[in-house]
Amino acid sequence: MTTALTITALPYAPDPLALFAKLRQRPGAVLLDSGRPKATNGRYDILTSDPLATLEIGPSGQTTFESETLALPASLSDTTAQQQWLLEQLPSPLQESELPFLGGLIGYWSYDFGRNQAAIPSQHPPATQLPLARLGLFDWCITFDHATQTAWLVGSEERRSQVMTWLNEPAAPTAPFRLTQPFLAELSQAEYTQRFTAVQRYIRAGDCYQINLAQRFSARYQGDEWQAYLKLREATPTPFSGFMAWGEQAVMSLSPERFIQSRHGLVETRPIKGTRPRGQTPEQDRALADDLLSSTKDRAENVMIVDLLRNDLGRVCTPGSIRVPQLCQLESYPNVHHLVSVVQGQLAPQHSPLSLLTAAFPGGSITGAPKIRAMQIIDELEPCQRSVYCGSLGYIDIRGSMDTSIAIRTMVADAGNLHVWGGGGLVADSQAEEEYAETLDKIRHLIGALE
Repeated sequence: MTTALTITALPYAPDPLALFAKLRQRPGAVLLDSGRPKATNGRYDILTSDPLATLEIGPSGQTTFESETLALPASLSDTTAQQQWLLEQLPSPLQESELPFLGGLIGYWSYDFGRNQAAIPSQHPPATQLPLARLGLFDWCITFDHATQTAWLVGSEERRSQVMTWLNEPAAPTAPFRLTQPFLAELSQAEYTQRFTAVQRYIRAGDCYQINLAQRFSARYQGDEWQAYLKLREATPTPFSGFMAWGEQAVMSLSPERFIQSRHGLVETRPIKGTRPRGQTPEQDRALADDLLSSTKDRAENVMIVDLLRNDLGRVCTPGSIRVPQLCQLESYPNVHHLVSVVQGQLAPQHSPLSLLTAAFPGGSITGAPKIRAMQIIDELEPCQRSVYCGSLGYIDIRGSMDTSIAIRTMVADAGNLHVWGGGGLVADSQAEEEYAETLDKIRHLIGALE
């Protein structure tokens, strides 16, 4: 199926977009994008296409498997086992490398995939026709390392020849992107406030401590989703961005938030809780940042999710290894300031990246606490399912490395419809008007870039 892996240097470029444009029309093309790293502290861009196999998990958990060379064993009905089996089909690399991805799975796991895994039924229709998860098994990639300013083509000699042929061809023309209808909110401010009030009742009754409540905005569009991604990326570069498209569907994520990274057994998650918009002047911007840093409410909200994630990671990490090297530190992006914490642990030898992902999925920063009850309340109060929003994009490497995002600031395209969600964590002393405004602040740059 594949021959020995080779790692070959390519000319470095500070931006992956021109190269990915040549792969955009290839089957299964995917870009994991650090989003102009000088602006976002990102490091790696990973791009690839033409997977050996594609695994889709449908709304009822059914599996659709496509491959010209592999046959998924009928005995594997559990989706985690199916993903693990796919990883085992690639040979282990003979070369040692610090590059993050030498082959494996790349794709997304939706929030509703996690809800299904937790056996929480939904009383609402799906927001889109996208599968609950879509994963490709890739045996090659191009990686840009912006820290060392190097670029590498990873794959067999046969793959290298194919890829260089594709890259030497001109990029296929793409249709200009435009909205044919402006974004419309699914909830009015009054309807959002009704749901906010319901959350407060649940908190006072002791059902939960925090709920992440979101609302959806939708528009009609024409043209190529790649052109839309270019506009979104220009407006809001973020370190955990990603683009993938197939048929009439696409995912365009501009996420600032890491979900889980695992390298050499070291596990890290970076929850975001606490948000302020950027100011119009340097003085106003600094005042907003200082207000966030001094907010006892936002700090308490962040710490609450840190505790939840410590518990999640503790299920699969070595006892006593969980630590919090960063708590409530300010990080600033083009549209917002955030409070970001870091939780780390050592993955226990008997656990794999997939079991780590399963143990913590979906991320606690976008559910609330306690997680299962929070997810039940979210389904009750939000008028549709979340689709890819608040799920994860990322990769699992054949050596046991993994890096995934929380799919916030994410647009989902489906048959001419474009959807984006904005949400925030609600606690006992939250104020309805402030929280409603925060949902708009988080996506204003994205919507503005396309309108």
